[in-house]
Amino acid sequence: MNALLSIAFVLCWSSGFIGAKLGAGSAAAVTVLMWRFLPLAVILLVVAATLGRASWRGLAARDVVRQAAIGVLSQSGYLLTVYYAIQLGVSSGTTALIDGVQPLVAGALAGPLLGQYVSRRQWLGLCLGVAGVALVTTADAMAANGVAAWAYLVPFLGMLSLVAATFLESRSRTRVAPGVALTVHCATSAVLFTVFAVAAGAAAPPAEAGFWAAVVWLVVLSTFGGYGLYWLILRRSGVTKVNALMFLMAPVTAVWGAVMFGEAFGVQTGLGLGVGLAAVAVVQRDGRGGRSRKTGRSPLPDPHSLPVCPAPKPQDSGHRLSGGCS
Repeated sequence: MNALLSIAFVLCWSSGFIGAKLGAGSAAAVTVLMWRFLPLAVILLVVAATLGRASWRGLAARDVVRQAAIGVLSQSGYLLTVYYAIQLGVSSGTTALIDGVQPLVAGALAGPLLGQYVSRRQWLGLCLGVAGVALVTTADAMAANGVAAWAYLVPFLGMLSLVAATFLESRSRTRVAPGVALTVHCATSAVLFTVFAVAAGAAAPPAEAGFWAAVVWLVVLSTFGGYGLYWLILRRSGVTKVNALMFLMAPVTAVWGAVMFGEAFGVQTGLGLGVGLAAVAVVQRDGRGGRSRKTGRSPLPDPHSLPVCPAPKPQDSGHRLSGGCS
């Protein structure tokens, strides 16, 4: 079951770049983001006010605020920085390469912040993962020119935003129903993206069918699939293992691009995919990952007593796909 969840997560998270490419030709990134979350938020709020009212009973204001903060970090902040970096001229491949540092950052912080033990074998796997991502994305990174140096700091902010959301959720001890968490996350993102789109004069959606096809793709695969499975696997397997899967996003997205859009898939991409698979295998087979140094047990709450906070990582780019997190 864990293997199937991992495969589904990688495919759904990577689908974000594909959905972004599908809608990139008809609308600005902020327009896609607004219409990705606005209809979804309205539907979720209606469901919450009718069928899901019981899930909200007894929920304290601080719990809603915490979920809103998680949504801002893992959806709004992450997506905005990725899209903004691409708009500044940073290629999707370079953005993916920078984002690929996330597992190492999360692994390094797991000890001091969560008391989780990251073994030497897992560190080996994480380093292999970085190598795999680098193989797939280095060509794009070196080809970039005419881009301001500070623009490359923007993807780092997005990577740190998702890491922060991961740790904020991991530290929570309050039970919040999955539907409630998803509703708060999406409603928060809908408000923020709508404000940004209106301010930019880009709120009106285009009439092209391709735009709406991209929106449906992003909602179903990226939001419910990728974002939801991210939090589910985080609860079941811990920070290090879920982040190890992120190394597969760059090569898998390259495969998607080759199949759907006829983009080049060379030897270097294939080698990167192989290294990424090896990295995941090393990390996932280490049973000591995510354990406490003192007790040997995970300090996180029992996943069966806590909510899954569904929701997506990125994913948009009007540039060619060469990998990266969705």
